[in-house]
Amino acid sequence: MDAQSIAHLLARVTLRDRTAFAAIYAGCAPKLFAVCLRILKDRQEAEEALQDVFVKIWQKAENFSGDGQSAMGWMTAIARYHCIDRLRARRQMGEDLDVASELPDLAPDPEQTAMIRSEGARIDTCLEELDPERAQAVRHAYVEGLSYQELADRFAVPLNTMRTWLRRSLLKLRECMDGHTRPEQG
Repeated sequence: MDAQSIAHLLARVTLRDRTAFAAIYAGCAPKLFAVCLRILKDRQEAEEALQDVFVKIWQKAENFSGDGQSAMGWMTAIARYHCIDRLRARRQMGEDLDVASELPDLAPDPEQTAMIRSEGARIDTCLEELDPERAQAVRHAYVEGLSYQELADRFAVPLNTMRTWLRRSLLKLRECMDGHTRPEQG
């Protein structure tokens, strides 16, 4: 799963899109588990930690801003800090807290790739329903990771106006995505 796909899915997770969250889990859990296992050196504890990490990702997805960091890097940092906190809580002496930065490269399979593309098309369709300027602001914020201040400067609007734009746009996107996930109800 590439960085742009993960960032795209994280933006949808801010809308509480469970399908996007499931896609992130399917695509990123092996890498994050490897991080947990490498730090904790215990398979069962690493599995428990991984579940805690994904709860944090679900709860904190809206805090991912990009700012030059990849979405996978952001999630890896959550995993690392969580596992280091677990180690500190254990207070076992002699354990090495150094974490190797090399992670295995686990590319998505064809089914995952097709699912990501399909979900991306749904998001693009919903973005087209927004005012073009606001859709562009959402893309800059959640795909490119620009901060509120950078967006306010770029669009020449006050900071609070930009926050309102993004909040309202995300609400409209959530409504649209919910409508696209349940087309046969009604």
